[in-house]
Amino acid sequence: MKLATFNINNINSRLQNLLAWLTVAKPDVVCLQELKARDMQFPRTALADAGYGAVWKGEPTWNGVAILARGSEPVLTREALPGDDADKQSRYIEAAVNGIVIACLYAPNGNPQPGPKFQYKLAWHDRLEAHAAELFDTGLPVALIGDYNIVPEPRDIYPTRSYDDNALVQPESRASFQRLLDQGWTDALRKKYPKETLYTFWDYRRNRWPRDAGLRLDHILLSKKLARRLTAAGIDREVRGQDGASDHAPVWVQVSE
Repeated sequence: MKLATFNINNINSRLQNLLAWLTVAKPDVVCLQELKARDMQFPRTALADAGYGAVWKGEPTWNGVAILARGSEPVLTREALPGDDADKQSRYIEAAVNGIVIACLYAPNGNPQPGPKFQYKLAWHDRLEAHAAELFDTGLPVALIGDYNIVPEPRDIYPTRSYDDNALVQPESRASFQRLLDQGWTDALRKKYPKETLYTFWDYRRNRWPRDAGLRLDHILLSKKLARRLTAAGIDREVRGQDGASDHAPVWVQVSE
């Protein structure tokens, strides 16, 4: 079973890129972020024609998340991260797909920092950690999939000082990610590639894609039961180089049935 995450950066503008990747990669489950579309604008018909059922939580202009399932309909279990009823940003959706609990997330960027956006980022991650602990304790096969907007370690960013003040690399951000790992979650890419340089995002600015000036922001964390089934993982880097591409590349893992 192939699980993937793809920050599509506007699903309708990049629908053809998404459909082309789905045709080639054939993931069984896909978590999408940054839909940048209202619920009614979600391209459900085009995705159904490609063989994918979907659940989604849209938002005009920004954010928005979705879970796609090949040949089936995801069973929606949650469409918001618990812990703050006043938070209306569409950043979390959860569904059951073929016996696996799939949590799709688009964590806050947090810039500029310091400031209220950074505080929101940290508070949102605190809520994620609390909910993740509950999911982990169920003992079910669970995957936390998405754009975490955190560079976990210095090796997960190209050599630069330009990000020193960026929320993505701050000690508080990295500590938040580490606390998830300390709960027992497995960082699937790092499990399979413990020493390699891995990037999943290349900013459009300053020629960063041709220079391979990337960051690792997109992560798939697996519960113990699912981590034992991990057989492969990868990044579809070539997708980032296509015409009209998102600034993120798809990330995927393979787990045994």
